[in-house]
Amino acid sequence: MSKYKNILFRADSSSKIGLGHIMRDLVLASKYKNSNITFATQGLKGNINSKILDSKYNLEILDSSNKKELVKLIKKLNIDLLVIDNYKINYKKERYIKKKTAVTILSFDDTYEKHHCDIVLNHNLGADKKRYKSLVLKKCKLRCGSRYTLLREEFIKEKKNKTVFLAMGGADHSDINIKILKVLEQFNHININLVTTTANKNLEKLKAFCDGKSWIKLHIDSNKIAKLMKESDFAIVTPSVILNEVYFMKLPFIAVKTANNQKDIYKYLLKNNYDVLKNFNKKNLLFLIRLKLNSIKIINFTDLSKIEKKIVFHFRNNKNIRKWMYNKEPINYDNHLSYIDSLKIQKNKIYFLVKQNNNYIGVIDLTNLNYTLYEAELGIYTNPELRGMGNILMKTIINYSFDVLTLKKLKANVYVNNISAISLYERFNFKRVKNYKNMIYMELLNENR
Repeated sequence: MSKYKNILFRADSSSKIGLGHIMRDLVLASKYKNSNITFATQGLKGNINSKILDSKYNLEILDSSNKKELVKLIKKLNIDLLVIDNYKINYKKERYIKKKTAVTILSFDDTYEKHHCDIVLNHNLGADKKRYKSLVLKKCKLRCGSRYTLLREEFIKEKKNKTVFLAMGGADHSDINIKILKVLEQFNHININLVTTTANKNLEKLKAFCDGKSWIKLHIDSNKIAKLMKESDFAIVTPSVILNEVYFMKLPFIAVKTANNQKDIYKYLLKNNYDVLKNFNKKNLLFLIRLKLNSIKIINFTDLSKIEKKIVFHFRNNKNIRKWMYNKEPINYDNHLSYIDSLKIQKNKIYFLVKQNNNYIGVIDLTNLNYTLYEAELGIYTNPELRGMGNILMKTIINYSFDVLTLKKLKANVYVNNISAISLYERFNFKRVKNYKNMIYMELLNENR
């Protein structure tokens, strides 16, 4: 239940202003199901005030954007929360309204303006809360980025949730189901088919955890395992008998070893580059789930097939990739193979070939790995025949570095005239530290460490 009894949305629409403010406000209003919602808007030419009435909300028509008129309405309606989605109501007007009414203020912001409010909402992709540091009050809550994106119900209904098949043994002797569910709980748009049996000594505890969670379907002693697998996008299972069934159904999987008698299968999976964990590890599992949800697979250079080694070789010798490397000369295939072999004994370098669905989309690497300082230098290059893969590669290597290796810092050296690379790094919050010769040295800090 919302803690706000009476909410007032202040926004306008017209042929000149556009319709977007009202449309997103209607989405936000729908989140406050137990509140009295009122929209305060002007009757400008080309407005969509009728949509407010169609949505069964109260409508107050204002004569102007005058701050005193708005204050009067706030007091009249005994408003608890004022939502401002109007460029004409600036920092000074917000401060005046706050002083006169003490109402809680939520301000929409798209352009990093100064605000005097309690909550700033910037729901655009790539919104950066760090940029508000000197623009808002210290106590102001920042709601930034895709996590807060406001989508109309029609889009949410069309979004297909990913379904995960989860089976950690009928007896669940390691009591691991709930631990895995808590990791999966961090993701939106996920459904779980959780399979167990009455032999599970932790069954009552598991039932209690699942109770009230519509995204989990608990199947006890089910005789429809094949059907559940067929309905799922990927599986999380133990490397045991059930893995044979998962493999037969061609279902992508993550295997988590929970017992010593699973050691042989675990070793086979590890050797053949399947996604497998020696034991439950929250951060490692989180990383692997992210990959599965995006149909991404990372292949260590030391595990590349012959064909994959040739793919990397052709990437590396492409002129558009070579021009941004320290060594700009083409390399021969024997030297390429020798370098890959040398990675087996080098502890300070990791190279991955990244695959999404059936496409090899590029290479990511960490060099100068320092496990004392918990830092490394980052490098990426995309398949020269594909465009728009930089974001996927960058997100993957950052997640691997911070979630799996728990590094504190990532470093990057970028050529000053490599504009697209600089732009990519800055989109992921790398900061320029210094320039030297024809390079820019950039850094990204792990804020969770």
